[in-house]
Amino acid sequence: MRKPQQNDNSRRRFIQQSAVFGAGVLILPRHVLGGKGFVAPSDKLNIAGIGAGGKGASDLAEFAKSPNVNIVSLVDVDDRESAKTREKFPKASYYKDFREMLSKEKNNIDAVSVSTPDNTHAVATIAAMQLGKHVYTQKPLTHDIYEARMLTEAAKKYKVVTQMGNQGGSGDGVRKAKEMYDAGMIGEVVEAHAWTNRPVWPQGIPTPKGSFDVPKELDWDLWLGPAQKIDYNPAYLPFNWRGWWAFGTGALGDMACHIMDPIYRILPIDYPESAECSVANIWKDMWAEGNYVDSCPPSSIIHLTYPRKDKPGKKIKVSWHDGGLLPARPDELLPGEAFGNWDGGTLLVGTKGKMLIDCYGANPRLLPTKLMQEKKMPKETIKRVPEGHYIQWVNACIAGHGKGVTSSPFEYAGPFTESILMGNLAIRSWMMLNPRLKGWDDKYLGRKKLLWDAKNMKITNFDEANQFVKREYRQGWSL
Repeated sequence: MRKPQQNDNSRRRFIQQSAVFGAGVLILPRHVLGGKGFVAPSDKLNIAGIGAGGKGASDLAEFAKSPNVNIVSLVDVDDRESAKTREKFPKASYYKDFREMLSKEKNNIDAVSVSTPDNTHAVATIAAMQLGKHVYTQKPLTHDIYEARMLTEAAKKYKVVTQMGNQGGSGDGVRKAKEMYDAGMIGEVVEAHAWTNRPVWPQGIPTPKGSFDVPKELDWDLWLGPAQKIDYNPAYLPFNWRGWWAFGTGALGDMACHIMDPIYRILPIDYPESAECSVANIWKDMWAEGNYVDSCPPSSIIHLTYPRKDKPGKKIKVSWHDGGLLPARPDELLPGEAFGNWDGGTLLVGTKGKMLIDCYGANPRLLPTKLMQEKKMPKETIKRVPEGHYIQWVNACIAGHGKGVTSSPFEYAGPFTESILMGNLAIRSWMMLNPRLKGWDDKYLGRKKLLWDAKNMKITNFDEANQFVKREYRQGWSL
């Protein structure tokens, strides 16, 4: 998009130079406006990809669909995973350490895409923001609640264009659902349910054992990032890291940013005031085989209670179901009609009716579904995003902070991620073992409701749970 010496100052100079020609001039040849400090409209957004394999590969491919994008630098700790992406973008520089890339390429890049395991989302993202780079970070935005709060504050401080990778947030479906809700078609929502078919990777299993050589293509120390030192084990790579608390955030972290987005985007809620959960029984032979609590559970149900922002004293209960567990099927849904779609869904229960939404906020419909033909649908009042989530961010970066619009800026995505990760805080509190290793006592029972002080990011009635609000980074890493 611009050379190092041309940065934002040169763009401002160009705008100032253009202004002297008057509002009546719409198009001028480049040679008329050309000269020192001129930034051509054809110059491109230079993007660096932190995480070039897996999801990173598909993210970069989406950005590259824009004719206004250059993929100029790649980062990945595993040469095997990044090989195809490096072939696709042969001119891009390549690093294993994102910190080295940012140091050496800071004058050559405008924006950064972060598509690493959840464990390193926050440290990579904030490092880029501190250099004034726009950032697109995959969901969930962070690994823990404290990190989400810090990224929200960083977005305000560094004034860069931000976007979390929950692409359904830019879809037509969630906008239509919001219009239907605002039109009063289901009345006042009192409860909501969200569910997913995840996990589709191992969870609720013992910690891997054994001694393995680290593959020569992999920098295991960098892969760990801020996590505490853990010996390499192939059980964690390349995808199953999602099921381990040290690196991932389980089924909730993987899918809630997609499935709960309509709930958080449509309803008048902010931070939950309480959380409770129950998880599947994974304790058979636990004491003989070892501690399973390093792994996320195979299935869980989480209940979050939100105070309404618009009506003090009123609350909305939101429930999450994963691992094959489902909420009760609505009576209004016909036997042959799908309850969401394969990935999951969302159900809003209002005082005047119900709304069913598929994963990614798609296909909102009233229940019974015949009402979609019998009722007059509201007019479109919310602007659609025909270019999609990725290109929306690209265009906003080119426009500059405060001029472009994104669907999931960190001002929205940060509090949303905090809200979601409250569910994991409840799960991890449930999974805490009795210190005497003789089962559970009353304060460790799963049905305990955790009371949340959002302003201070603290559980007020079970201090042991606060260790999961902010994890301890390994020496050499900081936020």
